[in-house]
Amino acid sequence: MKILKFNAVWCPGCLVQRPIWNEVLKKQPELDIIEYDYDLNEEEVIKYDVGDKLPVIIMLDDQNNEIKRLVGEKKKEEILDFLKER
Repeated sequence: MKILKFNAVWCPGCLVQRPIWNEVLKKQPELDIIEYDYDLNEEEVIKYDVGDKLPVIIMLDDQNNEIKRLVGEKKKEEILDFLKER
C-alpha cells in the first residue's frame, strides 16, 4: 500500500497539516508516503484528478489502484482513522 500526498507551498492547509503528519509518521514509520508538489508534478496531479482543493491524500493498493482519498485540512484523529481503514 502506498500513500500519495499532494501539497503546495502556497497552501495554508498544507502548512497546517505538515506537523500533524510528522506526528503520525513518528507513530507509523512504516508508511510508504510519496509527496508531490501541486505545481511541480503536473503529470501526477492530472493522473490522479487531484482538483484544486489541497491537501489531497490518496491511498493506493498494491496494484496502484485508488482505495480512498482525503481532501482538505483534517484533524489528526481523522488522518489516523483514514490510515486504519487499510
